[in-house]
Amino acid sequence: MRHRRAGRKLGRTTAHREMMMRNLVTSLFLYEKIITTAAKAKELRGVAEKMVTLAKREDLHARRQAAEVLKDDKALKKLFDTIGARYRDRNGGYTRITKLDYRMGDGAPLAAIELVGAEPAPEAKGEKAAGTGRRRRRRRGKGGAPAEKTPAAAASEA
Repeated sequence: MRHRRAGRKLGRTTAHREMMMRNLVTSLFLYEKIITTAAKAKELRGVAEKMVTLAKREDLHARRQAAEVLKDDKALKKLFDTIGARYRDRNGGYTRITKLDYRMGDGAPLAAIELVGAEPAPEAKGEKAAGTGRRRRRRRGKGGAPAEKTPAAAASEA
């Protein structure tokens, strides 16, 4: 039984798990939304929240502590310049996890983790963004050949 055992091992060694979390949190800060498995997203949430809390401090020591985890300079700069300022007045709850479908290959449950407040502005009512409607596919006969013509269409061509 796993009573009082914190954290998930995710089927990896300690070094692999730590490096994977560093890569995931770097991607999260660069793109502000990533899709991964639900278990990884739940583990990532704690790491990301600590990094945002460090960014809110805005001192050299906090920047060096964050640089220990984030190995990408662009992600570190974005964290301290934009993300830390965005959550200045917020006390925690910087990420949101949304459960998605299951992965096609192995059936693992997927989840999207994103920074709260990173969503695009909502559209005005009645307006629809281009390309958001569903498109219908044309049905074809067997073997991918075009469907047979109706007698009326055949007569009009002759």
